[in-house]
Amino acid sequence: MKNHIALMLIIITGGLSTSCSEEKKKEEVFLRPVKYQEVGYLGGDKIRTYSGTAETDKIINLSFRNTGIITEFDIRLGQKVEKGQQLARLDNVQSRLSYEQAITQLNSAESQMNTAKLNLNRVRVLYEKGSTSLSDFESAKNAFKTAQESYNSAKRGVEIQKEQVQYGYIFVPEDGVISAIYSEIDENVNPGQTIATLNSGTDMEIVLGIPESSINGVRESMEVSVDFSSLPNLQFKARVTEVSPAVDVNTATYPVRVTVINPSKEIKSGMAANVAFNFEEVKNTDNKILVVPTNAVGEDSNGRFVYLIEENSGEAIIKKQPITIGDLDNEGFQVKSGLSYGQKIATAGLQTLLDGQKVKL
Repeated sequence: MKNHIALMLIIITGGLSTSCSEEKKKEEVFLRPVKYQEVGYLGGDKIRTYSGTAETDKIINLSFRNTGIITEFDIRLGQKVEKGQQLARLDNVQSRLSYEQAITQLNSAESQMNTAKLNLNRVRVLYEKGSTSLSDFESAKNAFKTAQESYNSAKRGVEIQKEQVQYGYIFVPEDGVISAIYSEIDENVNPGQTIATLNSGTDMEIVLGIPESSINGVRESMEVSVDFSSLPNLQFKARVTEVSPAVDVNTATYPVRVTVINPSKEIKSGMAANVAFNFEEVKNTDNKILVVPTNAVGEDSNGRFVYLIEENSGEAIIKKQPITIGDLDNEGFQVKSGLSYGQKIATAGLQTLLDGQKVKL
Protein backbone atom coordinates (compact mmCIF):
# COMPACT_ATOMS: atom_id res chain seq x y z
CA MET A 1 0.00 0.00 0.00
CA LYS A 2 2.78 2.40 0.93
CA ASN A 3 4.64 1.58 -2.29
CA HIS A 4 1.48 2.30 -4.26
CA ILE A 5 1.05 5.72 -2.58
CA ALA A 6 4.72 6.59 -3.21
CA LEU A 7 4.34 5.68 -6.87
CA MET A 8 1.27 7.93 -7.16
CA LEU A 9 3.19 10.84 -5.58
CA ILE A 10 6.05 10.40 -8.07
CA ILE A 11 3.61 10.43 -11.00
CA ILE A 12 1.82 13.55 -9.70
CA THR A 13 5.15 15.34 -9.04
CA GLY A 14 6.39 14.40 -12.50
CA GLY A 15 3.15 15.67 -14.02
CA LEU A 16 3.45 18.99 -12.19
CA SER A 17 7.06 19.43 -13.28
CA THR A 18 6.09 18.57 -16.86
CA SER A 19 3.26 21.12 -16.86
CA CYS A 20 5.59 23.78 -15.38
CA SER A 21 8.20 23.12 -18.08
CA GLU A 22 5.45 23.30 -20.71
CA GLU A 23 4.34 26.66 -19.31
CA LYS A 24 7.93 27.95 -19.50
CA LYS A 25 8.19 26.74 -23.08
CA LYS A 26 4.95 28.52 -23.90
CA GLU A 27 6.33 31.72 -22.39
CA GLU A 28 9.48 31.54 -24.55
CA VAL A 29 7.71 31.98 -27.89
CA PHE A 30 10.05 33.02 -30.70
CA LEU A 31 8.60 35.73 -32.90
CA ARG A 32 10.02 35.57 -36.39
CA PRO A 33 11.16 38.98 -37.66
CA VAL A 34 9.72 39.94 -41.05
CA LYS A 35 10.41 42.71 -43.52
CA TYR A 36 7.36 44.68 -44.50
CA GLN A 37 6.22 47.56 -46.66
CA GLU A 38 3.14 49.73 -46.71
CA VAL A 39 0.92 49.54 -49.77
CA GLY A 40 1.36 52.72 -51.80
CA TYR A 41 0.27 54.32 -55.02
CA LEU A 42 1.94 53.87 -58.37
CA GLY A 43 4.50 56.67 -58.53
CA GLY A 44 3.32 57.92 -55.17
CA ASP A 45 4.01 57.85 -51.47
CA LYS A 46 5.82 54.67 -50.47
CA ILE A 47 8.64 53.30 -48.33
CA ARG A 48 11.21 51.24 -50.18
CA THR A 49 14.12 49.37 -48.68
CA TYR A 50 17.43 48.71 -50.43
CA SER A 51 20.43 46.73 -49.30
CA GLY A 52 23.88 48.24 -48.82
CA THR A 53 27.19 47.80 -47.05
CA ALA A 54 28.59 49.79 -44.14
CA GLU A 55 32.02 51.37 -44.36
CA THR A 56 33.86 54.29 -42.80
CA ASP A 57 33.80 57.55 -44.75
CA LYS A 58 37.55 57.40 -45.39
CA ILE A 59 39.28 54.19 -46.49
CA ILE A 60 43.00 54.31 -47.30
CA ASN A 61 44.82 51.53 -49.16
CA LEU A 62 48.36 51.33 -47.78
CA SER A 63 51.16 50.53 -50.24
CA PHE A 64 54.85 51.04 -50.87
CA ARG A 65 56.08 53.42 -53.58
CA ASN A 66 59.04 51.18 -54.22
CA THR A 67 59.74 47.54 -55.03
CA GLY A 68 61.43 44.99 -52.79
CA ILE A 69 61.04 42.35 -50.09
CA ILE A 70 59.19 43.19 -46.86
CA THR A 71 61.63 42.93 -43.94
CA GLU A 72 59.47 44.53 -41.24
CA PHE A 73 55.71 44.06 -40.94
CA ASP A 74 54.00 45.36 -37.80
CA ILE A 75 50.37 45.15 -38.97
CA ARG A 76 47.49 43.22 -37.39
CA LEU A 77 43.78 43.06 -38.10
CA GLY A 78 41.81 45.44 -35.89
CA GLN A 79 45.01 47.22 -34.83
CA LYS A 80 44.52 50.84 -33.78
CA VAL A 81 47.28 52.98 -35.26
CA GLU A 82 48.35 56.60 -34.93
CA LYS A 83 49.51 59.10 -37.52
CA GLY A 84 53.25 58.82 -38.24
CA GLN A 85 53.59 55.28 -36.85
CA GLN A 86 55.85 52.99 -38.91
CA LEU A 87 54.07 49.83 -40.03
CA ALA A 88 56.33 48.15 -42.59
CA ARG A 89 59.70 48.41 -44.35
CA LEU A 90 61.32 46.98 -47.49
CA ASP A 91 64.90 45.77 -47.87
CA ASN A 92 65.43 48.77 -50.23
CA VAL A 93 68.78 47.49 -51.52
CA GLN A 94 68.72 49.31 -54.84
CA SER A 95 67.42 52.56 -53.34
CA ARG A 96 70.03 52.60 -50.57
CA LEU A 97 72.80 51.90 -53.11
CA SER A 98 71.57 54.77 -55.30
CA TYR A 99 71.45 57.02 -52.24
CA GLU A 100 75.06 56.20 -51.35
CA GLN A 101 76.15 56.85 -54.94
CA ALA A 102 74.35 60.19 -54.88
CA ILE A 103 76.22 61.18 -51.69
CA THR A 104 79.54 60.24 -53.35
CA GLN A 105 78.68 62.38 -56.36
CA LEU A 106 77.73 65.24 -54.05
CA ASN A 107 81.06 65.07 -52.22
CA SER A 108 82.91 65.00 -55.55
CA ALA A 109 80.93 67.97 -56.87
CA GLU A 110 81.56 69.90 -53.66
CA SER A 111 85.29 69.26 -53.93
CA GLN A 112 85.35 70.43 -57.56
CA MET A 113 83.34 73.53 -56.65
CA ASN A 114 85.77 74.42 -53.83
CA THR A 115 88.74 73.95 -56.18
CA ALA A 116 87.11 76.14 -58.81
CA LYS A 117 86.39 78.79 -56.21
CA LEU A 118 90.03 78.86 -55.03
CA ASN A 119 91.20 79.09 -58.63
CA LEU A 120 88.77 81.94 -59.30
CA ASN A 121 90.06 83.88 -56.29
CA ARG A 122 93.65 83.34 -57.39
CA VAL A 123 92.99 84.47 -60.98
CA ARG A 124 91.03 87.50 -59.72
CA VAL A 125 94.01 88.68 -57.67
CA LEU A 126 96.33 88.22 -60.64
CA TYR A 127 93.93 90.04 -62.95
CA GLU A 128 93.63 92.96 -60.56
CA LYS A 129 97.45 93.20 -60.52
CA GLY A 130 97.55 93.02 -64.30
CA SER A 131 99.43 89.74 -64.27
CA THR A 132 96.80 87.78 -66.27
CA SER A 133 94.38 88.45 -69.09
CA LEU A 134 90.64 89.10 -68.97
CA SER A 135 89.94 85.86 -70.84
CA ASP A 136 91.66 83.85 -68.09
CA PHE A 137 89.55 85.62 -65.49
CA GLU A 138 86.31 84.96 -67.46
CA SER A 139 87.31 81.32 -67.94
CA ALA A 140 87.87 80.92 -64.19
CA LYS A 141 84.44 82.45 -63.47
CA ASN A 142 82.71 80.12 -65.93
CA ALA A 143 84.50 77.10 -64.44
CA PHE A 144 83.32 78.06 -60.94
CA LYS A 145 79.76 78.62 -62.17
CA THR A 146 79.72 75.20 -63.85
CA ALA A 147 81.12 73.51 -60.72
CA GLN A 148 78.52 75.30 -58.58
CA GLU A 149 75.65 74.11 -60.82
CA SER A 150 77.01 70.56 -60.69
CA TYR A 151 77.08 70.76 -56.91
CA ASN A 152 73.47 72.02 -56.72
CA SER A 153 72.38 69.27 -59.11
CA ALA A 154 74.15 66.61 -57.02
CA LYS A 155 72.52 68.04 -53.90
CA ARG A 156 69.06 67.70 -55.46
CA GLY A 157 69.98 64.16 -56.52
CA VAL A 158 70.73 63.25 -52.89
CA GLU A 159 67.36 64.63 -51.79
CA ILE A 160 65.57 62.63 -54.49
CA GLN A 161 67.39 59.41 -53.63
CA LYS A 162 66.66 60.00 -49.95
CA GLU A 163 62.95 60.18 -50.81
CA GLN A 164 63.33 56.95 -52.78
CA VAL A 165 64.65 55.28 -49.64
CA GLN A 166 61.63 56.62 -47.70
CA TYR A 167 59.34 55.06 -50.33
CA GLY A 168 60.41 51.72 -48.87
CA TYR A 169 58.63 52.54 -45.59
CA ILE A 170 54.94 52.72 -44.75
CA PHE A 171 53.92 55.29 -42.17
CA VAL A 172 50.36 55.79 -40.96
CA PRO A 173 48.87 58.82 -42.77
CA GLU A 174 46.02 59.28 -40.27
CA ASP A 175 44.73 57.77 -37.04
CA GLY A 176 42.56 54.74 -37.67
CA VAL A 177 42.06 50.98 -37.54
CA ILE A 178 43.50 48.28 -39.81
CA SER A 179 40.54 46.57 -41.50
CA ALA A 180 42.28 44.25 -43.98
CA ILE A 181 45.74 42.75 -44.64
CA TYR A 182 46.88 41.47 -48.03
CA SER A 183 50.63 40.81 -47.57
CA GLU A 184 53.07 39.42 -45.03
CA ILE A 185 56.75 39.55 -44.11
CA ASP A 186 59.35 38.25 -46.63
CA GLU A 187 56.93 38.86 -49.51
CA ASN A 188 58.17 40.60 -52.66
CA VAL A 189 55.90 43.55 -53.50
CA ASN A 190 55.63 46.09 -56.30
CA PRO A 191 55.00 49.85 -56.16
CA GLY A 192 51.34 50.63 -55.54
CA GLN A 193 50.46 47.07 -54.49
CA THR A 194 47.99 47.27 -51.57
CA ILE A 195 49.31 45.49 -48.50
CA ALA A 196 46.68 46.65 -45.98
CA THR A 197 43.56 48.80 -45.67
CA LEU A 198 43.17 51.57 -43.09
CA ASN A 199 39.77 52.80 -41.92
CA SER A 200 40.49 56.30 -40.74
CA GLY A 201 37.13 58.08 -41.00
CA THR A 202 35.00 59.08 -38.03
CA ASP A 203 31.64 58.81 -39.79
CA MET A 204 29.95 55.57 -40.83
CA GLU A 205 28.50 55.41 -44.34
CA ILE A 206 26.26 52.98 -46.19
CA VAL A 207 27.05 52.34 -49.85
CA LEU A 208 24.17 51.05 -51.95
CA GLY A 209 22.72 51.03 -55.46
CA ILE A 210 19.33 52.52 -56.39
CA PRO A 211 17.49 51.27 -59.50
CA GLU A 212 16.47 53.53 -62.35
CA SER A 213 12.81 53.46 -61.31
CA SER A 214 13.54 55.17 -57.97
CA ILE A 215 16.70 57.24 -58.44
CA ASN A 216 14.78 60.44 -59.32
CA GLY A 217 13.17 60.31 -55.89
CA VAL A 218 16.54 60.32 -54.10
CA ARG A 219 18.17 63.67 -53.35
CA GLU A 220 21.04 64.91 -51.20
CA SER A 221 20.26 65.64 -47.50
CA MET A 222 17.25 63.29 -47.71
CA GLU A 223 16.71 61.54 -44.35
CA VAL A 224 16.45 57.75 -44.34
CA SER A 225 16.35 54.99 -41.72
CA VAL A 226 18.94 52.22 -41.48
CA ASP A 227 18.91 48.85 -39.74
CA PHE A 228 21.33 45.92 -39.74
CA SER A 229 20.60 42.21 -39.84
CA SER A 230 23.32 41.63 -37.23
CA LEU A 231 21.84 44.31 -34.93
CA PRO A 232 18.14 43.35 -34.90
CA ASN A 233 17.07 45.62 -32.04
CA LEU A 234 18.69 48.83 -33.28
CA GLN A 235 17.60 51.36 -35.88
CA PHE A 236 19.57 54.40 -36.99
CA LYS A 237 18.86 57.66 -38.74
CA ALA A 238 20.93 58.59 -41.77
CA ARG A 239 21.20 61.28 -44.42
CA VAL A 240 21.92 60.97 -48.15
CA THR A 241 25.31 62.57 -48.84
CA GLU A 242 26.13 61.45 -52.41
CA VAL A 243 23.97 60.59 -55.42
CA SER A 244 25.73 59.50 -58.59
CA PRO A 245 24.41 61.02 -61.84
CA ALA A 246 25.60 58.00 -63.84
CA VAL A 247 24.69 54.32 -63.68
CA ASP A 248 27.21 51.71 -62.55
CA VAL A 249 27.61 49.37 -65.52
CA ASN A 250 28.46 46.42 -63.23
CA THR A 251 25.27 46.60 -61.15
CA ALA A 252 22.95 48.59 -63.46
CA THR A 253 22.11 50.81 -60.48
CA TYR A 254 23.00 54.35 -59.42
CA PRO A 255 25.56 54.46 -56.56
CA VAL A 256 24.33 56.32 -53.47
CA ARG A 257 26.00 57.02 -50.13
CA VAL A 258 24.20 57.76 -46.88
CA THR A 259 25.87 58.84 -43.64
CA VAL A 260 24.59 57.50 -40.32
CA ILE A 261 23.62 60.42 -38.07
CA ASN A 262 23.66 58.54 -34.76
CA PRO A 263 26.36 55.85 -35.28
CA SER A 264 27.21 53.16 -32.76
CA LYS A 265 30.44 51.31 -32.04
CA GLU A 266 28.52 48.11 -32.78
CA ILE A 267 28.38 49.04 -36.48
CA LYS A 268 31.38 47.43 -38.14
CA SER A 269 32.72 48.11 -41.60
CA GLY A 270 31.39 45.52 -44.05
CA MET A 271 28.09 44.88 -42.24
CA ALA A 272 25.03 44.37 -44.44
CA ALA A 273 22.53 47.19 -44.01
CA ASN A 274 18.92 47.85 -45.02
CA VAL A 275 18.20 51.46 -45.97
CA ALA A 276 14.54 52.57 -46.05
CA PHE A 277 13.62 55.53 -48.28
CA ASN A 278 10.31 57.35 -47.78
CA PHE A 279 9.54 58.71 -51.23
CA GLU A 280 7.23 61.71 -51.37
CA GLU A 281 3.81 61.46 -52.95
CA VAL A 282 3.47 62.72 -56.50
CA LYS A 283 0.98 65.57 -56.52
CA ASN A 284 -2.04 66.01 -58.81
CA THR A 285 -2.47 62.28 -59.51
CA ASP A 286 -6.06 61.84 -60.67
CA ASN A 287 -6.25 58.06 -61.07
CA LYS A 288 -4.28 56.59 -58.17
CA ILE A 289 -3.32 52.96 -58.70
CA LEU A 290 -2.16 50.73 -55.86
CA VAL A 291 1.11 48.89 -56.42
CA VAL A 292 2.98 46.18 -54.47
CA PRO A 293 6.51 44.85 -55.00
CA THR A 294 6.81 41.60 -56.92
CA ASN A 295 8.51 39.78 -54.04
CA ALA A 296 5.45 40.40 -51.83
CA VAL A 297 3.06 38.51 -54.13
CA GLY A 298 2.63 34.74 -53.87
CA GLU A 299 0.51 32.27 -55.79
CA ASP A 300 -1.30 29.05 -54.88
CA SER A 301 -4.15 26.98 -56.27
CA ASN A 302 -6.62 29.74 -55.37
CA GLY A 303 -4.70 32.49 -57.16
CA ARG A 304 -2.50 35.41 -56.16
CA PHE A 305 -2.16 36.51 -52.54
CA VAL A 306 -0.13 38.63 -50.13
CA TYR A 307 0.48 38.32 -46.42
CA LEU A 308 -1.11 41.20 -44.58
CA ILE A 309 0.32 42.25 -41.24
CA GLU A 310 -2.36 43.20 -38.74
CA GLU A 311 -1.35 44.87 -35.51
CA ASN A 312 -3.51 44.42 -32.43
CA SER A 313 -2.56 45.30 -28.85
CA GLY A 314 1.13 45.39 -29.69
CA GLU A 315 1.04 42.07 -31.55
CA ALA A 316 1.67 41.61 -35.26
CA ILE A 317 -0.24 38.75 -36.89
CA ILE A 318 0.08 37.41 -40.44
CA LYS A 319 -3.10 37.13 -42.50
CA LYS A 320 -3.27 35.59 -45.95
CA GLN A 321 -5.06 37.99 -48.28
CA PRO A 322 -6.17 37.09 -51.84
CA ILE A 323 -5.67 39.90 -54.37
CA THR A 324 -6.30 40.60 -58.02
CA ILE A 325 -3.33 42.03 -59.86
CA GLY A 326 -3.01 44.00 -63.07
CA ASP A 327 -0.04 45.04 -65.13
CA LEU A 328 3.59 44.65 -64.05
CA ASP A 329 5.81 47.74 -64.22
CA ASN A 330 9.13 48.89 -62.77
CA GLU A 331 7.56 49.42 -59.34
CA GLY A 332 5.81 46.05 -59.06
CA PHE A 333 2.33 44.61 -59.65
CA GLN A 334 -0.59 46.98 -60.01
CA VAL A 335 -3.41 45.92 -57.66
CA LYS A 336 -7.02 45.86 -58.89
CA SER A 337 -8.64 44.57 -55.69
CA GLY A 338 -7.95 43.04 -52.28
CA LEU A 339 -5.81 45.77 -50.72
CA SER A 340 -6.11 49.30 -49.42
CA TYR A 341 -3.65 52.17 -49.27
CA GLY A 342 -1.38 52.08 -46.19
CA GLN A 343 -1.86 48.40 -45.31
CA LYS A 344 1.31 46.57 -44.27
CA ILE A 345 2.41 43.53 -46.24
CA ALA A 346 5.32 41.12 -45.82
CA THR A 347 8.00 41.51 -48.49
CA ALA A 348 10.32 38.55 -47.80
CA GLY A 349 10.18 34.86 -46.86
CA LEU A 350 6.63 34.22 -48.07
CA GLN A 351 7.28 30.48 -48.35
CA THR A 352 7.96 30.26 -44.60
CA LEU A 353 5.02 32.37 -43.33
CA LEU A 354 1.74 30.91 -42.12
CA ASP A 355 -1.76 32.35 -41.90
CA GLY A 356 -2.35 33.49 -38.30
CA GLN A 357 1.35 33.41 -37.37
CA LYS A 358 2.60 35.98 -34.83
CA VAL A 359 5.65 37.88 -36.03
CA LYS A 360 7.92 40.77 -35.13
CA LEU A 361 8.23 43.72 -37.53
